[in-house]
Amino acid sequence: MENKNAYYIGVHYQNSEKPYCFSTEYDDFKLDDMVVVDTPNGTEIAFVCLLAKPLSAYGGKLALKPILRKATKSDISNFKYNAQSAERAIGITQDGIAKLNLPMNIISGVYNLEGNHITITYTTPEKRVDFRELLKLITPHIEGRVELRQIAPRDKAKMIGGLGLCGMPICCTTFLEAFEGISISRAKNQMLTVNIPKLSGQCGKLKCCLAFEDDTYTIEKKDFPRLGTIVKFDEGEYKIDSFNIISRTVRLANATHDDFKTYPLEDVKAMIDGTYKKKETVKNENEFSLPDFHIAETHTRDVSYGGMNPDKQDRTHYHDAAKKENGNRHHRKNHANRGGGRNDQQPQSNSRPRHHRYRGQRNKGNKPENK
Repeated sequence: MENKNAYYIGVHYQNSEKPYCFSTEYDDFKLDDMVVVDTPNGTEIAFVCLLAKPLSAYGGKLALKPILRKATKSDISNFKYNAQSAERAIGITQDGIAKLNLPMNIISGVYNLEGNHITITYTTPEKRVDFRELLKLITPHIEGRVELRQIAPRDKAKMIGGLGLCGMPICCTTFLEAFEGISISRAKNQMLTVNIPKLSGQCGKLKCCLAFEDDTYTIEKKDFPRLGTIVKFDEGEYKIDSFNIISRTVRLANATHDDFKTYPLEDVKAMIDGTYKKKETVKNENEFSLPDFHIAETHTRDVSYGGMNPDKQDRTHYHDAAKKENGNRHHRKNHANRGGGRNDQQPQSNSRPRHHRYRGQRNKGNKPENK
């Protein structure tokens, strides 16, 4: 029988962003189109994430399974009904876990398109959990065959997804297909500060990206001298304290670690070999410099010395000026209350100064009677 499938597309399942390739004879698929594919658990709904390409351009080694069909209205209706049934099954499972006090954390539950098989994924801090009693408790209340599948923390992050510290989607949800063992020695090889929270990803394990540049650091570090190598100067001996692979610079420190010098790698190598020649700094004629505006320094002082620390002599001068200003202010105020030179027979204002405090009559016998 002649194979009519001349294209292949990429699809992902409901709770995963990892693409899987399937062959097809149609090239009119759009992104997020729903298709029906065959899986070990039966037929399932998948979503198109890579548009159709010629089958001749496929470079994979595994044979591709064909797309069964585009999802019909009946398939979409069954998919929505199964999603609601999966939510009810998750609730029943969580109640059973709480009743048996098991260390399990439910991640998701997915029914196949026929609705006769549900896969419930979970994580646990322990290596293995005996969930046989849990199955006896929940299977009478859940439709179809129940499969409990334990996944690792990295697989959990791959299913849920998220953003890394770089601001991009985490690698395991985009292109990373297999997980590689990451040890703290790779962080030390890249001269990173051993801070476990900052070096850990969404899964709580060391970041997978620590393996991306580890080989490059191993190769580039061969060009640099060993830490602690002595470099002699006129003012004394310095040792190589650290170096930067990216900028290819070396930092030198003296014996007391209170003076540091940074030089390019080539200059440090020449210093060690004794062939280093001090470079003279020659000013470039075209070098930009600010013009001289002939700004003269002034000795003007501000009366209010807030934010400054004047000496005692200046401070006394400031206090005297402030007292003189306050005295003039009170004199003007009293002058205004007296009428400012007007007729002294005019009644004075009943307003009292703000600092006046009322005192009761001392002679209680003179207290006015209430009428």
